[in-house]
Amino acid sequence: MTPPEAPVDGSIASPGNHPPAVSLRLQTLTQRADFLRASRGSHVAMPGFVLQMRRRRPDETTDPEAVRVGFTCSKKVGNAVARNRAKRRLREIARLDLPEKGRAGHDYVLIGRRDATANLPFSRLRTDLDRALSRLHGPSA
Repeated sequence: MTPPEAPVDGSIASPGNHPPAVSLRLQTLTQRADFLRASRGSHVAMPGFVLQMRRRRPDETTDPEAVRVGFTCSKKVGNAVARNRAKRRLREIARLDLPEKGRAGHDYVLIGRRDATANLPFSRLRTDLDRALSRLHGPSA
């Protein structure tokens, strides 16, 4: 059996307004010092997570326009399985929303909450992230 031929003009491809995920890849925070600096910045607590944000100095990283994000869950969230599930959900909402709604030159840290991050509906987590970002960024000019 041979596969059907793909149209040359791309007529079957779904017209999306999202660029490829590779070009919008977020940089991940891995160094403890970055998490500590973000903890001294502004934060907002939502039902599903806590979001911390800070603006970086231009000389701190090789790419001053990058959006960087970190994820953490303490042992209060649960065992390793529960913590990993919560972090997977946080990574996904960040992947979907931060490239468009996050600001260049900022660091964001999402902190999971016990019995909430892993159990709330995914749409609620995305709505909470949108509200948290609008609170942290303030009114746009």
